[in-house]
Amino acid sequence: MKNRIDPELQETLDFFPPLDLDNIEATRKMMAEMSQAIGIPMDPSVQISTRMVPGLDDNPSVRVRIYEPKEKSGILPGLLWIHGGGYVMGDPEGDDVLCQRYVTEANCVVVSVDYRLAPEHPYPAGLEDCYAALNWFSERASQLGVDSSRIGVAGASAGGGLTAALSLLARDRKGPELCFQMPLYPMIDDRNNTPSSLEITGNMIWNHDLNQKGWSMYLNGKNGTEHVSQYASPARATDLTGLPYTYTCVGQLDPFRDEILDHPKWDILMQETLA
Repeated sequence: MKNRIDPELQETLDFFPPLDLDNIEATRKMMAEMSQAIGIPMDPSVQISTRMVPGLDDNPSVRVRIYEPKEKSGILPGLLWIHGGGYVMGDPEGDDVLCQRYVTEANCVVVSVDYRLAPEHPYPAGLEDCYAALNWFSERASQLGVDSSRIGVAGASAGGGLTAALSLLARDRKGPELCFQMPLYPMIDDRNNTPSSLEITGNMIWNHDLNQKGWSMYLNGKNGTEHVSQYASPARATDLTGLPYTYTCVGQLDPFRDEILDHPKWDILMQETLA
C-alpha cells in the first residue's frame, strides 16, 4: 500500500497517530490538542460568530458557527457545512480555515453545524441537528443577507454522509429546498463490504476497522443489517428523484471509493446534474 502513496503524503500519514475509537474520549482530546497546536489563521475579511439555534420537536438546541464577509455586497448564497469525523469525532472549529476560504472564494455565508456525536448520541441525533440548522438557516436567510433559494449543503467524510442524508430528509419532509449538495468523499454505506473498504488497512487515517467501529457506534450495532434507514446510510436509497444538483469526489486510496464510484444510483444522479 505504501508504494502507492506519494512520498510527501506518506510523511503526513507517518505524523498522524493511529485513531483509537475504543477510547473515544481520549481520541477526541488528542485531535483537539493537535488542532490547537497547529494554530488556525483567521482571515481579517471574515467575521466569525457562534449561536444556539432551536432544535426541532423534542431535540435540544444546536450550536452553529457562522462565517460571513465583513463587507457584504448584495444578497449572497449560503452554504450549510457539516464537519467530518466518522460520526464520532470533530467540531466546527476544526474546519475554520476551510469555511473561511468558502466565504472569501465563493463570496457566500457559511453556517457550520456542531451536531451531536455517537456513541453518546447515535442516529438520528446528528441528522436531526443538521436538519434543525438547515431550517433555521432558511428561515433566517434574509437576516444573514442570504438568498433562501440559493442555499446548498456540503460536508466531508461523515459530514458528506450527513449531507446526502440531509438532502433525502429535506426532500421527503418537504423542508427547505436545497439548490445543490456537495458530499465530499462521503461515508454513505454502513455495510462496509466494498473492495476499497476491505483494501484500506493500517494507518491510513481511516480504514476498514475504524469504519466498522464508526458505523457500529452511529447505528447502535445495527450496521450491516437489513433494516438500516436510507437516512442513516444514504447508499441504501433507491429513489433519488427530486434531489438537488450534486457534486462529489473521492481519492483512489480511500475506503469510501467504491461505495461512491460504483454505486449506480449515485452515478445516475451525477449524470443528471451534468446534463
